[in-house]
Amino acid sequence: MNLSKRIPVTEQVWKELGGEMRGAGQTYNDLLTEMIELHKKRRLVEDINHSLQEDDFVSLSEIRL
Repeated sequence: MNLSKRIPVTEQVWKELGGEMRGAGQTYNDLLTEMIELHKKRRLVEDINHSLQEDDFVSLSEIRL
């Protein structure tokens, strides 16, 4: 099912999305999908870096299946 939704944004955000971020022929749906994936990857990197700093990893030899 392909639903269309409206997302209200300010004029400034609209200009940035359409002019600076969206590639030629790229839909807003594609742009938002790309932004979501980049956000997920950034959060993963942040989580990994946090774990490295806190040294809260478990040795593979300690894992019991």
